[in-house]
Amino acid sequence: MQKQYVRSLFDSIAYRYDLLNHLLSGGVDLYWRRVAVEALRSLQPKKILDVATGTGDFAIAALRLNPKEIVGVDISERMLAFGRKKVHDRGLESLIRLETGDAEHLQFEDGTFDAAIAAFGVRNFEHVEKGILEMYRVLQPGGKIAVLEFSKPRVFPFKQLYFFYFLNILPLIGKIVSKDTAAYHYLPETVLKFPDGEEFLAILRSAGFVDVTFRLLTLGIATLYIGTKK
Repeated sequence: MQKQYVRSLFDSIAYRYDLLNHLLSGGVDLYWRRVAVEALRSLQPKKILDVATGTGDFAIAALRLNPKEIVGVDISERMLAFGRKKVHDRGLESLIRLETGDAEHLQFEDGTFDAAIAAFGVRNFEHVEKGILEMYRVLQPGGKIAVLEFSKPRVFPFKQLYFFYFLNILPLIGKIVSKDTAAYHYLPETVLKFPDGEEFLAILRSAGFVDVTFRLLTLGIATLYIGTKK
């Protein structure tokens, strides 16, 4: 049931998704993706899977690593349609392929990819542990996972200011720009429920990842998680 809801929700805001991402984050989401990509630089991955790719921003950012192929999967066909147009307009179709797919049932063989990445989509998995296990499965030994996800700032007074914005201002802006009330109330709810920090590292470890670390970004608004498949 949750997957159908998430699919319809993101289908409904797809046409404004990129604008709202940059607007609501003040453009800092572009910086977060660059940080995540650079964390994989030493791996030099040639084949990358972008889970919950949305409109393909993370997949496009990952081209800085000079891979041979990036495959993005998402359950929202409308998000993918905007992503495919973006890929086409940039002449990147030989490098990036966007497919309809379920993060918890990836249609790839074991050990297919050198790196698996996800930006602001893991919290939408119906079963987070199952999605992480699937990402582990499709990685080859020595491959890395890089997950960017919103988190909960803990430093006073930034924490209080952030949550006022997040719970009151963000849904209002989202409603005005996207004409969708539910979507930008759903976002704060998923962030508050998401097992961030050490809790998420525990999920990575239980899936089999080693050398797991996290890095807080922009005073903890977002967190980058890295792990390696042994």
